[in-house]
Amino acid sequence: MPAISMFYGLIIYMYFMDNKQHKLPHIHVKFQDEEIVLSIPEGAVLSGSIPEAKMKLIQAWIELHKDELVADWELVVSGQQPYKIDPLR
Repeated sequence: MPAISMFYGLIIYMYFMDNKQHKLPHIHVKFQDEEIVLSIPEGAVLSGSIPEAKMKLIQAWIELHKDELVADWELVVSGQQPYKIDPLR
């Protein structure tokens, strides 16, 4: 479960071979004790929740890095290591 980015207390992960449960390209985001799963590149919530202010940060980050996220998804579903993606600044 490689972390692909971290910013403002948020840690974004992509899991290897993780296309069975949600069947859509997605990321897992952890903030404190909470976790949310978001589709990429849309940013729609698939499961979980986090504070609204943090959600807005993640959605802005997804918008900026759509192409990189899709490319990383292709890597992880084939069992390869994803690239790190710049944090939101």
